[in-house]
Amino acid sequence: MDWPHLQAEVGTQTWFCDPSAPWQKGTVENTNRRARRWLLREIDPTKLTPQHLEVICARLNATPRKCLGWKTPAEVFKEKVLDQAA
Repeated sequence: MDWPHLQAEVGTQTWFCDPSAPWQKGTVENTNRRARRWLLREIDPTKLTPQHLEVICARLNATPRKCLGWKTPAEVFKEKVLDQAA
């Protein structure tokens, strides 16, 4: 697993849900449901081109979320990066 390297290189804390605790992963389940609009179960994800995956990521990151005050994930990420840079 690469998460320790990601955590060290990015400088962020990593959390994992407890086993058998689905209430702890609402955002993950919501994102999975959203991604299934474009990634049907019949599709082999290893066969997708990088460009196809970029389009899906762009769509997910451009969708406003109630939990973010109706901002998009991209907007919130940009705000956080700019706050850190200031």
